[in-house]
Amino acid sequence: MLPLKLRDWIVSHGPGLVRRPLSVTPFAVYRPLLAKVLDQLLAEPLAEGELDFLEGRWLKIDISDLGMEFCLSVSNEQLKLSSNIPDSDVIFSAQLNDLVLISARREDPDTLFFQRKLKIEGDTELGLEVKNLLAQLDMELLPGWLQKSSETAADWVESANRRQLIESDPA
Repeated sequence: MLPLKLRDWIVSHGPGLVRRPLSVTPFAVYRPLLAKVLDQLLAEPLAEGELDFLEGRWLKIDISDLGMEFCLSVSNEQLKLSSNIPDSDVIFSAQLNDLVLISARREDPDTLFFQRKLKIEGDTELGLEVKNLLAQLDMELLPGWLQKSSETAADWVESANRRQLIESDPA
């Protein structure tokens, strides 16, 4: 197990360290892994018609501190992925650590939205539908290694956030 100070350092500096390599990595390199994860996570909602609201419309997901973004749509009951769609209908933007907390069910998208940590721009109605879908996704559909990684990362983020709060408290 890593020492707490090292874990905290990774939580606060990790996104900055991987930002540059990600910025020069072509989308085609990480697209297959991203597509596989999204296919597993969204297969059930897609089959049940819960993603019909994305038919012919584009959602851009911007992981702001990584400088990474990708776009997602539905066409003929199939997920579509793209590196960038200039005229996306709605944009979700958040930092990696906040998305980690959402993925591990440690933080609710509504809470982060009202704290202005999850930004939604564009078509408001579409954004609300996406936010509601995000809140009800079954993360247990992900591969075990990814669930475990998400849980561990969320533990680290929560722990670092708590220590930062304690250290910044003047009392």
